[in-house]
Amino acid sequence: MTMYPHPNSGLAHLSILVLLLSLLLPLSLPSRAPPHQHPVHLPSLVPHAPLPLSRSRFSSQTQLDFTTHCNASCYHKGEQESRREHLTEQLAFETLYADGSRTLTTVDVADEDNYEGTISPAIQPPTKGRRVTSRHRRQKRQIYGADGRFNIRGDHFLLDYPFSTAVRISTGCTGVLVSRLHVLTAAHCVHDGKDYVKGARKLRVGFLTPPYINGTKPSQTPTKKPLVRWVRVKRTRVPKGWIQGPQEVSMDFDYALLELRWPHRRPFMRLSVAPSSDDLAGKRIHFSGFDSDRPGELVYRFCPVEDESNDLIYQHCDARPGASGSGVYGRVWDTALERWERKVIGIFSGHQWLEIDGENRDYNVAVRFTPLKFAQICYWVHGNRVDCSQD
Repeated sequence: MTMYPHPNSGLAHLSILVLLLSLLLPLSLPSRAPPHQHPVHLPSLVPHAPLPLSRSRFSSQTQLDFTTHCNASCYHKGEQESRREHLTEQLAFETLYADGSRTLTTVDVADEDNYEGTISPAIQPPTKGRRVTSRHRRQKRQIYGADGRFNIRGDHFLLDYPFSTAVRISTGCTGVLVSRLHVLTAAHCVHDGKDYVKGARKLRVGFLTPPYINGTKPSQTPTKKPLVRWVRVKRTRVPKGWIQGPQEVSMDFDYALLELRWPHRRPFMRLSVAPSSDDLAGKRIHFSGFDSDRPGELVYRFCPVEDESNDLIYQHCDARPGASGSGVYGRVWDTALERWERKVIGIFSGHQWLEIDGENRDYNVAVRFTPLKFAQICYWVHGNRVDCSQD
């Protein structure tokens, strides 16, 4: 099995060494829990009976190069608005079925009186209110300096965990396996905030398959790209926090869950409430996706967290359109297993420009799983509240 940096990136041998060290890091991690690890309070969602909606028109176009702009007004917006007032509305969700029919499910938070908004106990955000208020057409800079991405190749490597958890979405995005039947991806890959995209009408999930599995000997296909086995999606769930009608969309809720028609047999990655970056092993995040500038290739990258708010993870991991929807994971301390485990803590969304006090900053951004988002996604996966009582 082999791992290749892109031919255009410098210091190829050093890059491979860095990648190997990153993959072998669990062997050298301490066996004790990180200091200052706070217990996470998990709220419980109480869903109401689904309400029928009109059939989707599938009138929108998929926007792979999702970029947003935030100025001082939206930067401080979250400091003035009451999050609790909009809490249940944002956690409501739409379900799109394969025949085009839709339902809306509203929810209550069972212990809302004892739960302070959506702020995770694991982090006190250094900056508040980073909410998207407008789309921006400025040229994106999603590669920061030397390209630090790695192509994942080899007869068996694509089927090895954690790379095997990455799947393709037929609208041009990436997803991550989070159960035997479910795939998480970015909401903008299936819905633009106003309507479902055309490709969501017959949405499919693609599993990479090395050519030899289809009857060709490995020695006969050393340079052949992997094949894709497509599986139809049974239903799609999108949070109401993303579906804002005529209003602008928010990166805070840029996630969606796809349910497959039948279960797969590959390893999947467990979900976790996103801890503070200080509680991530190496303070790093990782994700693998299908970047549009490397067609047919699975691309892996990792980088440190630059900043974080309650809802977003700001970082400079190199990425291009097509990587949207990738499962962002870190090595999180599992108190039950008493060891470090890779867990999905967010979804890669896209790129954001920040213009604050005359200073321009840009980041690649991932949606951060707060306790409430975790409870919502967990309910989507399990269909009950009992299995979502602990992280």
